[in-house]
Amino acid sequence: MKLFRRGKRIEAPVTAAAQGTASGLFPAVNSYTPLVMCQNTLYKSLMEAVPIINAAVHKIIRLTGGFSVETGSDACDKALAEFLSDIPCDSGERSIYSFLDTYFEQLLIYGTAVGEMLTDEYGNIRYLYNARPDDVSLLRDPNDFSRILVCRADAVPTPVKHQERILFTALDAEPGSLYGTSVLYGLPFVSSVLLKIFEATKSNWDRVGNVRFAVTYKPDGEALSKSFAKERAELIASEWSEAMKSGSVKDFVAVGDVDIKVIGADNQIPDSEIPVREMLEQIVAKLGIPPFLLGLSWSTTETMSKVETDVLTTELWHYRRHLTPVIERICSTFLRNSGSSLKPNVVWDDITLQDEVENARARLYSAQAKALEKEEKTD
Repeated sequence: MKLFRRGKRIEAPVTAAAQGTASGLFPAVNSYTPLVMCQNTLYKSLMEAVPIINAAVHKIIRLTGGFSVETGSDACDKALAEFLSDIPCDSGERSIYSFLDTYFEQLLIYGTAVGEMLTDEYGNIRYLYNARPDDVSLLRDPNDFSRILVCRADAVPTPVKHQERILFTALDAEPGSLYGTSVLYGLPFVSSVLLKIFEATKSNWDRVGNVRFAVTYKPDGEALSKSFAKERAELIASEWSEAMKSGSVKDFVAVGDVDIKVIGADNQIPDSEIPVREMLEQIVAKLGIPPFLLGLSWSTTETMSKVETDVLTTELWHYRRHLTPVIERICSTFLRNSGSSLKPNVVWDDITLQDEVENARARLYSAQAKALEKEEKTD
């Protein structure tokens, strides 16, 4: 009976490396919480993270077009036009159009836009100011249920002075809510999936595109080779690292059975075209912009049909109806301070879409054909 038995060798368990989910460059998108209405940081991150959302929002702003203001008096129209084209606003710009671009952008992104008419001691408008959405909060006037007070976003909201100078617009507000609804509402989840696909593609290309090698040394059956296997492996690793240094091209020479393979060469990067397109289709459908205007070629005809033109025109007029009261408020204040009691009338420019020329030409041909038929009947 053996007093000393040789203990069994205990194999250390192999622990799989834990791979956490990367938070990415935009943590606000990954930490999206549903059913929370006011998420300004999230919507701003979406504009930065997904370029097609940024492009669509600014496309809407451009397609909304310009306008002119009429009062029925040539003298007042001229003075009003000079005022609107020369009024200072944020970012060192001048003109009401620059102010409205920023105002409209905030309205689309955050659902709520707030501005202010800054005046001198005589009540004349000297500056148009765009307020940051995070700097203001809204309260309902306890004395007038139909009136909304714009307050400073302090621990205790305090209504700002001169509420008559405040410009406020809420886009498609929910019932019972004072704040508007962003056009990006409903896109955070879709965008997070899209960003995960892009992040995974980046990681895959880091692994596959930047080639990495597996160098395996297999000692032969001789006892001498086995006894020095560790030393030879370390020498091969050192020489391989020296040969693969950036900025130099060297040959790698080894003695013995050395196998060199590219890591991941047998695998393929998953095709992301279909899932990316599905996510982009959801984004385009939500924002209401034709795909080809955003550089997406999904159909053989990159023009809009009359139905698509009518739908987009309806969307743009919907936004115009939200901006018109703001323009009228500014113009009315200017006219009143100038001693005029005339009411301004905002005249929007015609919406110029790609097929408008073709539609106009078709109407022209139809009118000419009717005129010829009428002449023939007269003769």
